[in-house]
Amino acid sequence: MALINPDDEGHPSGSVFRDRQTRRQLVGWELPATQKVGRISIMRKGFQQIWILALCAVAWFPAGQAGAGDPNLAIKTPRALKAAIIPCRGAIDPALFYSIKRRTGIALAEGAEYLVYQISTYGGRVDAADDIAKYLIQDVASRGHTVAYVATEAISAGALVSVSCKDVIMQENTTIGDAAPITMGEKLEGVEREKAESFIRAIFQRAAEANGYPELLLKAMVTVRIEVYRVKNLQTGRYEFFERDDLPTDANHYDVKGIQKINGDDELLTLTASQAYEYGIARAVVRDVNEALAFLADRDNVRFVGPPILLEPNWSEHLVSWLNSPAVMGILVMVALLGVYMEFSAPGFGLPGIVAIVCFALMLGSKYLVGMANWVEIVILLLGIVLLLVELFVLPGFGVAGILGIVLVFSGLFGMLIRNGPDEFPWPQTAADWGALSSGILSVTLGFLGFVVLAWVLSRYLPKFSFMSGLILAPAVPGRGDGSQISMTVPPETATRHQLHVKDVGTTIMPLRPAGKARFDEAIVDVVADGEFLDKNTKVRIIAIQGSRVVVRRFDTDGPA
Repeated sequence: MALINPDDEGHPSGSVFRDRQTRRQLVGWELPATQKVGRISIMRKGFQQIWILALCAVAWFPAGQAGAGDPNLAIKTPRALKAAIIPCRGAIDPALFYSIKRRTGIALAEGAEYLVYQISTYGGRVDAADDIAKYLIQDVASRGHTVAYVATEAISAGALVSVSCKDVIMQENTTIGDAAPITMGEKLEGVEREKAESFIRAIFQRAAEANGYPELLLKAMVTVRIEVYRVKNLQTGRYEFFERDDLPTDANHYDVKGIQKINGDDELLTLTASQAYEYGIARAVVRDVNEALAFLADRDNVRFVGPPILLEPNWSEHLVSWLNSPAVMGILVMVALLGVYMEFSAPGFGLPGIVAIVCFALMLGSKYLVGMANWVEIVILLLGIVLLLVELFVLPGFGVAGILGIVLVFSGLFGMLIRNGPDEFPWPQTAADWGALSSGILSVTLGFLGFVVLAWVLSRYLPKFSFMSGLILAPAVPGRGDGSQISMTVPPETATRHQLHVKDVGTTIMPLRPAGKARFDEAIVDVVADGEFLDKNTKVRIIAIQGSRVVVRRFDTDGPA
């Protein structure tokens, strides 16, 4: 099946580019077959000589003779241009917007005048789709001809990106439409749905006005409560679209008997490739991207030089997109909080703390690269981490600094879910912002719940395993003296199960800055010095056992035991 082109009535006829040879010549990077030599060639040469003489005679006529100044009589030579293909696959998110901007810039820098965005997506974030749409309409359209080539599906946010291009060309058996606002798989209802719909309708309207698509059809892709009808204008011979309450009744101007219902009021408009072409959204229906380029070359009287520039996303863009996905963000939050918890549970700085810092760095870096984090969110998050470090290394126990640090860390994470200016506080302004925030809160909340479950499991079962017990101290249990003691197994120096109590005396085996290790009888224990740094081989006495934290003080300044 070849290109589908309309006849005089606006219906498909499908009669162009049946000859593959024609397509090759129009695209420009495949040479036509060599003509045969013989009697026919000699006759052609004779006709060519006659035409040359005739042209020479015309050249002697005065410049003002008939046809000399008529541009309509001149044969236009196709312009030689470059084309670039920019695949847009997967979920539409800020990372894809960042990638599209980068690849589009490369294509323009290399001289591409036609920018073909190959669409294969079931949707994504509305705010990211809005950013892409504004970029294509306001920035790229003035520097190149934008084309959306729908290779598989252009659903939801993908439909918005597609109609933001000057042309939509669809491959056979593809679909476009269904731009219903949803939040983490759940469709919105009531007032919340209306807020989201009004924002998306405005975006679609902007695209319809910029690129000449039927506005009412794009509206029907977003709104369930409207019915769309198609009516032929008898004066112009063209079809027009109306809502049910606005249907024309003048039989002299409209074919009122041939009114066609496009969709009902209980469904969102989703069109197949042939329907999109028939209703004026798709410019053509083709078999592959080469036929799409051939259609553009024939329609616009251009010739594409060489094969199109193919610009795929690079590995770093794939990584950033993966890190920004809700599932991965939830996992990073869970692992980061678990690392912080394990550092508080075992004084000193080790592998859990390094893992937590790496997770926070990945979240911060990925959000910064896609423009979701600026200096406001960065400062809030870093300040929270600093307070947690102060609580861990400077202040014994867990108090105001730790609580404030956790609040600031979560505030920074939530702020990264909202796109804001460099000097603006991260607060949602639009329905898209609220939708992105709610989805992000859900992923962060799931990550936090995962952390709670894992922390409980680790605190309960990890000390029972000798090879892991050094990572987490066991909880305090009733004992002798003032009732404060801690039970722990200490590898690898000893496998002896030892009971620690307040007022026990030991010796540091490394400098305490302020955390480190001290020996109490046969056990080596992670401890935190109170009030001062202590050198190696300093006698210390336990002054407090706060949950899983052992606090010591220099013994010779504390008096006799």
